[in-house]
Formats: sequence, structure tokens, C-alpha cells
Amino acid sequence: MRNISKAALLLFTVVLLLSACSASLKEEQKAAKDAVNEAFKGTPKEANNKNEDIAFYLPFGVEVKETSPNNIILKNGSKTYILFYNQHEGPESKVVYEATMKQKKYDLNEIFEKDQHFGFLLIKNTDKNMNEMTIGAGGVKITSQSKTKQLSSDAAIMSEIVHSVTMK
Repeated sequence: MRNISKAALLLFTVVLLLSACSASLKEEQKAAKDAVNEAFKGTPKEANNKNEDIAFYLPFGVEVKETSPNNIILKNGSKTYILFYNQHEGPESKVVYEATMKQKKYDLNEIFEKDQHFGFLLIKNTDKNMNEMTIGAGGVKITSQSKTKQLSSDAAIMSEIVHSVTMK
């Protein structure tokens, strides 16, 4: 009986330490918001990729996996991103945001506005450590699944991409 108590105490201590060491969802959501805000207020990266409708920047390691009308599937190792664009909507448009908001309820909904540009960050916690994150600007959005501890780093990458998109 004494060994069981020691084992239970040890297990409890390990769980407590591990949970204390990992970033909380709220902390990572705030860091993701800061990353998106920084990209939104900064100068967009210069495009290094294009298709017939748009030009866009892809960070090192991110590549085009598949294209279809208005969608580009991007890969970075095992990570998949879906880049959607509506070439008929300008940088101030809220159409993509409003349509995305109708699809589900999000745990985090942040809006960014600057000089006739509209942007947004949406995060839906889907599992204990997984989230669906969508970042948009005008008629463009990018969506991916992200572990809670990677929300801010994924947000930085996704923001660079979405804010670099220019319509042809």
C-alpha cells in the first residue's frame, strides 16, 4: 500500500511539473495574437511564388503541394496549410472573415485594422493540445492545425504568407 502511495505521489508530481513547464493555451493565444499583429503592421515580405491569380511569399521549408481554383495546399514537413484567396475581394474586405465566422464558434477572435486593410486571427481549440488556427487579410486566409505550444511560431509563419499575398 505504501508503494502505491509513493507511486501516486510521484505521478502527481511529474504531471504537475510537466503542466507547469508547458505554455498555457491563453499564453500561446496571446503570443499568436502578438505575432499576427506584428506581421499585420509591418511591411509584407516580397513574393517568391505565384500562380495565375496571386503572388505570395513562402518561408524557407514551405512548398506548394497542390493547387486548385482559389486554394493552394502548402507543406512544411508534416505540417499542412490551406491558403484560400478570393481575387475579387480587396484588402479592406470582410467577406472571407464573415463567411469563416459562420462555419463555427471560435475560442479566440481578434480583428486587426490599419490603413484600409482588414485582418483577423481565429483560433478554435479542437483537442487538449490541438487547435485550428485561421489568419486572414482581406480576401485571403490561411488555415492549419497547430499544437498549443506551437501557436505563436505557426502564427508567425502563417502571417508572413497571408500578408504577402497580392492579387494580379
